[in-house]
Amino acid sequence: MSDVTNQDSSDSNTHRKNVRLAFMCLAFFASMVGLAYASVPLYQLFCQVTGYGGTTQRAELPQTTILDETINVRFDANVGDGALGWNFKPVEREVTLKIGETMQISYEAFNNLKVPTTGTATFNVTPQAAGAYFNKVQCFCFTETTLQPGEKMDMPVVFFVDPDIVNAVETKNIGTITLSYTFYEVDEPTNVSAIVPKDVVVQPTPLYSDIKQEIAGNRG
Repeated sequence: MSDVTNQDSSDSNTHRKNVRLAFMCLAFFASMVGLAYASVPLYQLFCQVTGYGGTTQRAELPQTTILDETINVRFDANVGDGALGWNFKPVEREVTLKIGETMQISYEAFNNLKVPTTGTATFNVTPQAAGAYFNKVQCFCFTETTLQPGEKMDMPVVFFVDPDIVNAVETKNIGTITLSYTFYEVDEPTNVSAIVPKDVVVQPTPLYSDIKQEIAGNRG
C-alpha cells in the first residue's frame, strides 16, 4: 500500500511539473509574439528619433537659421515592385543649397498600366549619420499614392538640412547627402473615409508656398 501511495504521489508531482512547464512555455511564446509585434513600431520610432539607418526627420515648419556653408543633395529613385508598373525618377538629380535653407524639389511618377495602382514609398539618406539632420516639411512619402492608367504625377519634396549637422563629429565633414526613395505596390489602399469619423474634417498637407507666406506674415 505504501508503494502504491508513493507512486501516486510521484505521478501527481510529475503531472504538476509538466503542467507548470507547459504554462511557462506558453507564456514565453506569447511574450515573444508580443515583442515581435511591438518591435516594429518601436524600431520605427527609434529610427525616426535618432536617424538610425538613414531615417529622415519630419518638420512642421522650415528652418529659420541658415548658414553660409553649402551642402550637395543627390536624389535617387527606385521601384521595388514590378507589379506597380510605374516609371519613377527625380526631376533634378542634384542640388546645392545652404545648410538650413529650405528647398523644394520634385519627383515624377507615371503609371504604364491600364489599371490604377497604388504605391507607398520607403526612404532613407546616405551617409546614414545624416538622417538625424535631414528634415522633410512636405513629402509624397507621408501618404499612399494612387495613379490612374497613363497618369503622370509631379511629387514635391520640401526639405532642409539642420545646421547642427556641422557640429556633430560624425557629420561635420559630410559634403554630399543622397536621398533615396523606393516605391512598392499597396495591395489594399487605405480607405480614409472608413477610418475617420464623418464629423472629422481631414486637412490637406499645406503647400510650401502657403507656409512661406505664413512665415512672412508672422515676421511683419
